[in-house]
Amino acid sequence: MQLFRTSTFLRWVLLADAATCIAIGLLMIFGSDLLAQFLGLPKELSRYAGLSLLPFAAFLIYLARRENLSPPAVWSVIVLNALWTIDSLLLLLIGWVDPTGLGYAFIIFQACGVAMFAALEYLGLRKSAMTTV
Repeated sequence: MQLFRTSTFLRWVLLADAATCIAIGLLMIFGSDLLAQFLGLPKELSRYAGLSLLPFAAFLIYLARRENLSPPAVWSVIVLNALWTIDSLLLLLIGWVDPTGLGYAFIIFQACGVAMFAALEYLGLRKSAMTTV
């Protein structure tokens, strides 16, 4: 099985991604009523999206604390972040929701942030030295 030593850069990116997921997830869970008013998004969508972020954050923390990781583990994070980004943008394009201007900005901003984490995690994967166990 091929493993690599988790670089400090990748570790910090995974932890920053986890912290963001926790903060936004809790906001979306507990602030779904308020967010619905300002963003024009269904509160159930916010609540369930927020709930989905917490186990993902736990997985990111687990990975960040490991000394050695397999490339597929990091690729799973990159792919999940890419899917979140695509789904966020599709949400706007297919017209399933009717957000306010602030809602559009929120969805686009968070999609860009998630895409940034995917790119940084890819860079962290490339920076990490490969070792075999």
